[in-house]
Formats: sequence, C-alpha cells, structure tokens
Amino acid sequence: MTRYTPEMRDRALRMLSEACPEHPNLMTAIRHVAGMLGMSPETLRMWQRRYEVDAGTRPGVTTEAAAEITRLQREVAELKKANEILKAASVFFAKELDRPSPR
Repeated sequence: MTRYTPEMRDRALRMLSEACPEHPNLMTAIRHVAGMLGMSPETLRMWQRRYEVDAGTRPGVTTEAAAEITRLQREVAELKKANEILKAASVFFAKELDRPSPR
C-alpha cells in the first residue's frame, strides 16, 4: 500500500477541481488526474469524498469526528479494563475481610 503525503493529497485534489470543468463527469476527471499522478483512481475518489464530507457538502462523519470517536472508544475500553480490575480487587478484599481472624 502506497502512503501519500498530505501535500500530495492536496495537490491531487486541486488538480481534480481544476480538471472537472474539462470533463463530462467527475469519474472521467478522476481517472485523468489519477493517471497523470500515477495513482489509483479509487484513491483519488476516496480523497474527494472525504474532502466533501469534511467540507459539509456530503453527508457523513467528518475526519475530526471519526478521530474523536476512535479516541473515546479507546478511553472506554481502558476504563472497562480498570473497572474489571477494581471489581476483582474488591471481591478479593471482601473475602479477606469475611475470613475469621486467627486468635
């Protein structure tokens, strides 16, 4: 899998926006620009969709919101683990307190 820099993504999206008026539809423009840059048209199409969602012109979860959701999911998982540890510790200590002390 090829990783592209944010600068490359921005350049490709600029080129796509400039090429759109010259082509009959968006997919034709995407194929043209992707071919010029030596990348998959699908990569450029996904970048275009993500750009539209982030700009609010297409429905969907923005990049920022998706990152926040991921962060919160990690935090919930950590808190669940901590909660399980605390439950186990409380059971252990409750058993210790219930045990009769030797005299």
